[in-house]
Amino acid sequence: MKCGKPLRHEEQEYCYDCVRTQRYFDKGTALWLHKEPVNWSIYQYKFHNQRRFGQYYAEELAQRYGAVLKRWNPDLIVPIPLYPAKLRKRGYNQATIAAKILGEILGLPVSVKLLKRIRRTSPLKNLDPAQREKNLRNAFVVADGAPLDGKVILLIDDIYTTGNTMNEAAKTLKRAGAEKVFYLTISIGQGY
Repeated sequence: MKCGKPLRHEEQEYCYDCVRTQRYFDKGTALWLHKEPVNWSIYQYKFHNQRRFGQYYAEELAQRYGAVLKRWNPDLIVPIPLYPAKLRKRGYNQATIAAKILGEILGLPVSVKLLKRIRRTSPLKNLDPAQREKNLRNAFVVADGAPLDGKVILLIDDIYTTGNTMNEAAKTLKRAGAEKVFYLTISIGQGY
């Protein structure tokens, strides 16, 4: 009902993480579960310079969630930013590639400068949920003077696991005046 993770039992409405954590985003979903072959594809996209995969992911997001996006009615698409040193090392932000292409397909503006990552964070895959939350606390800021009052923001990222990154980004945007924050990701973990 909140993060879009598949659940083991039909009578469940919320995953384990959404039950025990205050969520600042309004709703979100993903294309696929984060398992083979999707996890391999995303790994190639992120770490092996397979930027062309972004076109395919964006087209799939637009096709599958076009009707949902009309209901959400976002004013702006915002990719989850990388810390500047990580961006320089990798050479690109995979979320930005997909967000820009999705924006072109949908005719929506994309801002890569609205949300900034100001703290270097540890890779989340090696941290437990409590460590992830602490690791991301105050990691983002909104660009000075960005007019967000009443805006609906669509965040884009590649992977949603516990939701801590998305949650911290949404909290930052809402504190800056955004009315609603939704998200789309390429893959998502299990909700068990």
